Amino acid sequence: MIIPTVPTTDELLDKGFRRARKAASLKRSSKIPGQKKAKVIESTRVQTACQVIRDRLKMIIQRIPDIESLPEFYQDYIDVTVGVDELKKSLGALNWAVGILNQLESDYMTRIKRSKPSDASRLRREAFGRISSVIKRIDGDLDFLDFAKNKLRNMPTVDLDAFTVVIAGFPNVGKSTLLRTLTGAEPEVADYPFTTKGIQIGHLERKWKRIQVIDTPGLLDRPVEDMNNIELQAMVALENIADVIMFIFDASETCGYTLESQYSLYLGIRSVFDIPIVTVFNKMDLAENVKYLEEYINRVEDPLKVSAFEGRGVSKIIKKLEGLYEKETRKAHDNV
Repeated sequence: MIIPTVPTTDELLDKGFRRARKAASLKRSSKIPGQKKAKVIESTRVQTACQVIRDRLKMIIQRIPDIESLPEFYQDYIDVTVGVDELKKSLGALNWAVGILNQLESDYMTRIKRSKPSDASRLRREAFGRISSVIKRIDGDLDFLDFAKNKLRNMPTVDLDAFTVVIAGFPNVGKSTLLRTLTGAEPEVADYPFTTKGIQIGHLERKWKRIQVIDTPGLLDRPVEDMNNIELQAMVALENIADVIMFIFDASETCGYTLESQYSLYLGIRSVFDIPIVTVFNKMDLAENVKYLEEYINRVEDPLKVSAFEGRGVSKIIKKLEGLYEKETRKAHDNV
């Protein structure tokens, strides 16, 4: 979601009043009867200032999409990043200011029109004071929207229609290496509010199939019962886009986590997500205690044994994902 540039209170007022002076200058050079000119000039300044400031606020409001109309993944993203309620509150404050500026423009245009020429300047100054007061009341809301703009500028572009595989597992089990090997290119790295490391997005394209692969380092890398609210919201958000979870075990334990700990995380992830899980034992080239390893390999269904670094066994993962893609496609077709 792209939020347009948000001006400060001073920038907004300066632009409105500067444009108002320019509009008034044009009126001064026009052929208007002397008794009417002062009132025309001052009413033009009020009208122009209100219009310029109001139009800028409306542009900001209109360019920010309705949060509730966005896919749930992006709603959760925005909520965790900046807070949906706070964003709505600030947009509501700008909308309030637009309404007040409408009233001020109408009120002071009428008052200046009915006033003596000698009172027109005083009424315009009074109107400018009221305009300034209104805009200063939304100073905090403009600051917040500018903050939101900076936080949301790198929102990841996720293809919500693509068949999506989310990679899960502890740190250093080879998730990023596997992603690069699968997609054949440097994946896009995007900031993600649920983790300080960001997510990585890659695409696997084979035989007219487009599979989106997402790695979430630092997110699904500890037992579910130890996750905080933000991490749990992240899991809910990813559940909205994930068609498959690919859980990676480090068969060598060189990641620093025992296979028992990894298996515990695997069970936690399986209990949360009601979607297919592809289980991959990576770093098989470094595994030494085969008997100990086989104990855990035998605990999971249809495990795949690979070495992402060497590229061994990766073709089996691709074949498995293609099969799941075709199964999902057939199911979607049957439901039409």
